[in-house]
Amino acid sequence: MDANGATNGGFEPDVKVRAKEFRIGCIGAGMIMAECHLAAYKEAGFPVVAIASRTKANAQKVADRWGIPTVHETPEKLIEDAQVEIIDLAFPPDQQPALIRHALKQPHVKAILAQKPLALSLDEAKALRDEAKAAGKILSVNQNMRYDQSMRVLKQIIDQGALGEIVFAQIDMHAIPHWQGFLEEYDRLTLSNMSVHHLDALRFLFGDPDEITTLTRKDPRTTFDHSDGIVVSTLRFPSGVLALSLEDVWSGPRQEGYKDDQHITWRVEGTLGTAKGTIGWPTGAASTLSYASARTTGGEWVSPSWETMWFPHAFIGVMEQLQHALKSGEAPALTVADNVKTMALIEAGYRSITERRTVRLSEIAID
Repeated sequence: MDANGATNGGFEPDVKVRAKEFRIGCIGAGMIMAECHLAAYKEAGFPVVAIASRTKANAQKVADRWGIPTVHETPEKLIEDAQVEIIDLAFPPDQQPALIRHALKQPHVKAILAQKPLALSLDEAKALRDEAKAAGKILSVNQNMRYDQSMRVLKQIIDQGALGEIVFAQIDMHAIPHWQGFLEEYDRLTLSNMSVHHLDALRFLFGDPDEITTLTRKDPRTTFDHSDGIVVSTLRFPSGVLALSLEDVWSGPRQEGYKDDQHITWRVEGTLGTAKGTIGWPTGAASTLSYASARTTGGEWVSPSWETMWFPHAFIGVMEQLQHALKSGEAPALTVADNVKTMALIEAGYRSITERRTVRLSEIAID
C-alpha cells in the first residue's frame, strides 16, 4: 500500500513530483481551470502567482478561492508580468494562438501549457510548433488522459510485455459531456473535442496508426448545429493492432426518473493476456484496471487500485512534466510536435467522414 492507501501492485498510477519551482500564470477561469488545474496545482505545491480571464471579476473569484495573489485585467497583461515563468492557458482554440504568440515574445516566459485542440486547423498548429522552436521556448499541450491512472498503469503493463503482442484494443464511451458554450460557434464537435482524448491515448499506448476510418451521426441532445455527434473510429497500426474508439455522447435519455448508465470502459487484448478497465470521469470515481497474463500473473486476474482520479489528479502530471523539462533541460513528455501528430489524426478522421472512406495518415502532411 502507498501513502494514500492504494494497492498499486508495484505500478506507478501517479507521477512523482520532481520539480515545482517555476512560477505559473493562469489564463482562464472556467471549470477546467477552477476545478482541475488549480486543484491539482494546490495539491502538488506548484506556485501559481497570477491569473486573468476574459473578465476580471471571474478571475478574482477564482483567485480568492485558490489564494492567487495577483489578478490581471487582461490575459495580455498577465503574459507581460515579469514574475510569470509558465503560461497556463485554458482558453478557446480560436483565441489561444494569439496568446501563445504573445507569450513567445516575452523574455521572462520559459514555457507555455496550451489546451487541446491547440488551434482550429492543423496548419495553424504546425505554425505554432515551428514558432515555438524558433523562439527557443517550450510549448506543451494538455493531453491529460495520458495521466489517467488506468492509462498509465496499462502502458506500464504493455511495456513490461505482460500482454505479449497486442492484437486488439477499444475505448467504449457512453457518457454525456458538457459542451462548452464556445463550441457552438465551430463546425467541429465530438471528434475534435472528445474523441481527441481517446485517439491520443491510443497513440500513447501503441504509437502512430497507419489509417483511420470514422463514421458519425448527429446527437439528438445537442441542440446547436453539428455534424459529428456520435462518433465511431477504427484504427490500424503498423504493428497489426486494430483499435476501436467509440464516443456515444447520447448514451440514452437523461430525464427525471430515468436511471442512466453512463460509463467509459476500455479493453486491450494480446497474445499473452488481456487488460480491461473503466475511466471514472463520468461518475466522479477513480478509474479501474484488471489484467490477466500468462507470463506474469499465472493467468489469474489481478486488480491494482488507487484512490486518485483523472479529474483533477492527472493535471498534476501534466504540469509536472513541464516543470521537470524546465529544471532538467530534457524535452517535455507532452511536446507540441507530438500533439501535431494527434491533430493530424483528428484531421484524417474528419476527412474520412467527409469523403466516406478510410484515410491513411500518410495523406496528412505534418512537416
